Amino acid sequence: MTDDATLTLSLDDARALAEEALRAGGCDDENARAVADIMIRAEADGCASHGLFRLPGYMAALESGKVDGAARPEITHLLPSVLRVDGHCGFAPLALEQVRPALIDAARTYGLAAASIIRAHHFSALWCEVEPLAEAGLCTFACTAYLPAMAPHGGYRALFGTNPMAFGWPRAGKPPMVFDQASAAMARGEVMIAARDGQPVPEGVGLDADGHPTTDPNAILDGGVLLPFGGHKGSAIAMLVELLAAGLTGDRFSYEAAEADNGDGGPPRGGEFLLAIDPSKFGDPGWLKHTEAFFDRLSAIPGTRLPGQRRHDNRARTAVSGIQMPSGLIQTIMEKSGKI
Repeated sequence: MTDDATLTLSLDDARALAEEALRAGGCDDENARAVADIMIRAEADGCASHGLFRLPGYMAALESGKVDGAARPEITHLLPSVLRVDGHCGFAPLALEQVRPALIDAARTYGLAAASIIRAHHFSALWCEVEPLAEAGLCTFACTAYLPAMAPHGGYRALFGTNPMAFGWPRAGKPPMVFDQASAAMARGEVMIAARDGQPVPEGVGLDADGHPTTDPNAILDGGVLLPFGGHKGSAIAMLVELLAAGLTGDRFSYEAAEADNGDGGPPRGGEFLLAIDPSKFGDPGWLKHTEAFFDRLSAIPGTRLPGQRRHDNRARTAVSGIQMPSGLIQTIMEKSGKI
């Protein structure tokens, strides 16, 4: 079998593979289910960089002891509309899943509510976290930092993580509008996929170790840095994410996460900030109709589409056809789970 050979898996089979591997690595059933679920949601939506591609990293963090695979999140109401979730050094998906009902209830009661997630290890796509809240009728914002991978504008030494953020807006009778984007010109996971597949990245994505522009993903990953999208504007947004996800929550800035990380390749410990707003509490009973008119006007412009449409198209396709996985990745997962 060649290195570029692929295997087709149904979503159910992919989920079962992920859960079995996580349990073999040290997760209990509940954590294995939550982590596998968020990876398979990414695969279903066509985002390979946050799907099973991440599973060896999750398992490395379990093997090294950095992450507690049986951790139970602890939720505290600091105020009626401010929640704090201590992940107790477990993976973030279970913490996010368990705080969701309380965050929804608080936003519906008070108009808006916020949650900080601390001492959790985050490796997943943010839209998977935002979409259920938007489906519940809430306008939602989420952001998290990472390990230093991106230079501030004008520099060539990494300080910021790729620092993604996601935003969701509810709609009537349609999937919510959700976008999820890194502050970097390209998410690091996408650069890693390009390196794995031997493909260049576009100009403007990163610099090599000497600070020179490069389209070689390996040069970016091996001592180089990613660049912020939009120059100083993306750099400022990356700083905003650091301040909300670390300065506000009290968890680690990206550089602090790197100093404390054991380098096993798994997700570092860090914080996440979530804000949920109930639009119906802001004085406009016609907000839903009003915003639908806006979306219609945007969609009517030739060449445009609402963010997330490609994900929904992929979701409908993979539910029937399954997903294509590199055979080498499947072999690695099976080896780590002791199946071969």
